[in-house]
Parts: sequence; structure tokens; C-alpha cells
Amino acid sequence: MVNHAVPGLAADRARYDRATAHLDAPLAVVDLDAFDANAADLARRANGKPVRVASKSVRCRALLERVLAMDGFAGVMSFTLAESIWLAREGFEDILLAYPSADRSGYAELTGDPKLAATVTVLLDDPAQLDLIDAARTGSEEVRVCLELDTSLQLLGGRLRVGARRAPLRTPEALGAFAELVQQRPGFRVVGLMAYEGHIAGVGDLIAGRPVRSRVIQVMQTKARRELAVRRAAVVRRLREVADLEFVNGGGTGSVESTVAERAVTEVAAGSGLYVPRLFDNYRSFQGRPAALFAQPVVRRPGLGVVTVLGGGYPASGAAGPDRSPVPYLPPGLKYDPQEGAGEVQTPLLGSAADDLRIGDRVWFRHAKAGELCERFAALHLIQGDAVVDTVPTYRGEGRTFL
Repeated sequence: MVNHAVPGLAADRARYDRATAHLDAPLAVVDLDAFDANAADLARRANGKPVRVASKSVRCRALLERVLAMDGFAGVMSFTLAESIWLAREGFEDILLAYPSADRSGYAELTGDPKLAATVTVLLDDPAQLDLIDAARTGSEEVRVCLELDTSLQLLGGRLRVGARRAPLRTPEALGAFAELVQQRPGFRVVGLMAYEGHIAGVGDLIAGRPVRSRVIQVMQTKARRELAVRRAAVVRRLREVADLEFVNGGGTGSVESTVAERAVTEVAAGSGLYVPRLFDNYRSFQGRPAALFAQPVVRRPGLGVVTVLGGGYPASGAAGPDRSPVPYLPPGLKYDPQEGAGEVQTPLLGSAADDLRIGDRVWFRHAKAGELCERFAALHLIQGDAVVDTVPTYRGEGRTFL
């Protein structure tokens, strides 16, 4: 669990309130001291292997630049082809598109520009994707290709599956056959392998008040790590018979240590660990400092033990449930009204802490996920100490939603 007692919740709240006193809420901030500490911890956990920054978990060009200037970080893992091209034109290098794309105009731009083609690597796992790219071509530039390995744990002969439904390629034979197909296709070259183990990296294994569930997750993840390490190594051996792999990417914020321990892996991906949203509180392997927060103003005091803030109903993606809602963070001791939850235009909050809040005071929230917060705000106010030292646009603030 994250130790929020250091440097102290009351002190953090006072700092954030002082730093943003001249600003109207709603607003979003990033605590740079926490952000930098989280980045240093990710690099430490990677044990010398480079960390590729998952841009979907940051969604702010200035903060991507900041972390990539730090030791231990190299390259971007992007989430759409349009974003990849934009980042490349803004001077970012070594961009890995982590999801297949059907963006024909983007492929037309990529295949007609030598600099873009050399900077952006695209993810493929189906022959039909090759056809789509060729149909969109405007030039003869070679397309750099990364293949994706399905990392899910399959038990009982495949009848039980644990993990995200991503790539259809699972075995060394399947990856090798597809790599040969890509290599034989003019204008394409296999340069890498990606394998995101979301059931390990994205599922907390130490859930407060849920010891049995935590133990089940720990057992599952131990089995999944062992199975994947053997299979990934076999896939890499097979691919190296076909192509000169420049990188083998794996992991995520929650699995950095176990992923980099595999000899076959050359780099690890991470992004959420920079902001540390609420879904990343429940891990044994690391502790982070919440760095990205948003504030909503108190607009009503309906009675004892309750205040109402403006809006705040910013659900995260994924299967709907209470864990997808933001959590009231500062002052401590506030919770949602179970009959209303986080609302579109108003959100009642219950708890004794409500009685110390006045109209215009602000309540600080943590989003369930990392970069999705930036889809709600056009700017991030960067705080050091008790001052805002800069205000920078999010992707949304630059008119770049990419969704």
C-alpha cells in the first residue's frame, strides 16, 4: 500500500491550497517533487534496463519531455498513430505504437516521409493489417513493425483465461510464421516484440481488507509470471531466427521488477507509476506518491457532515464499478453518498471533515487511472513546494485528443 503519511496529508493539502489560491477550481495539478520521485523509483526498479514511457498514462507533452530527460528513460510507447506522428514531428524519437491502427491517412503520411518512417514503429498481429497499410501507401518508405505476444494465462486447456484479450499470436510457432510473412512482404521489417502482461502489471496484489482475494491474485500472478517467462524466451529465440530484433518490450508499472529479470526482455514500459492514480495503491512490489490530483470547489453545505462539490464524476475506462470512480483524497475522511456517487454536475461528500469546509474551499481528488484525467482538463498546474512553477497544456489543451 502507498504510505500517504509521508510527507503528510495535512501538509500536502496546505501546500496545494496555497499554491493554487489564485486559481479557480475545478483545476488539475501535478506535484513535480512526487512526479520526479516516482520516476526515479521506476528507473531504480528497472535495474539498468531502459523504461519506455507509456504516453497514454501521461498525455502531456511537457511532462513526457521532462521524464525522457531523466536517466533510465528512453523512447515513447504511444496509443494512436495520429499521436505517434504528432510526437515525431514535435521532436520525440523512438516511438512505439502499442496498438494496431486502421488510420489510413496516418499510414499514408508515415509511408511517404523518411523521418516518420524511421522514428515510428507500428504494431501488427494480422495479415489484413499489412494489406490495409499497403492500400494506404503514398511512398515506398519501409514500415518498422513490432509484433505482439498474447500474454494471457490459459488454464484447463484454454477453457480458463486470465488476462486481456489482445493479440491472437501466442506461441513461438505462430509468432515465427507471422514474422516470416512480414519479412517477405516488400516495404516491411520486423524490429521488435511487445508483450504487455496486464494481469500482472495492472492488477494490485495487496488489497486493503481483502486478504483472501489478495492471496488468490498473488498465486495467480506467480504462476502467470513463470509461464510467461518461459514462453516469451521461446518466442524471442524463434523471432531472432527470422529478424534482427532491436528491442523486446514488456511489463508495466506493476511488474517492472519481474519483467526486467527476464533475460529475453530488453526494455520495460511504464507510465501510470509517474502519476500514481488510485488503482496503483494495492501493490506489494512498490510504493508511489500520488502526483496528479484535481480539485473541485465546495458549492453547498446541505447539513452536518455533508458538503457538495461541483461535478467530479470522471469515471475511468474499464468494467464499470466503484473502483473506476475518482476518490476524495484531501482532506482525508470524506466519502461518496452511496445513493449518488460522483455526479456530473454535483457530488455530495459525507464525513466529519465536511464540517470544516466552507463555500469556495476545495476538495482534492485522485483519478482512478493516470492519463485519463487529462481528458478532463486543458492544463496541468505544476507545483513545487507551495508554488505553481508552470502551467502546461494537456493533449486536450493542445487540441489533441487522439481518441
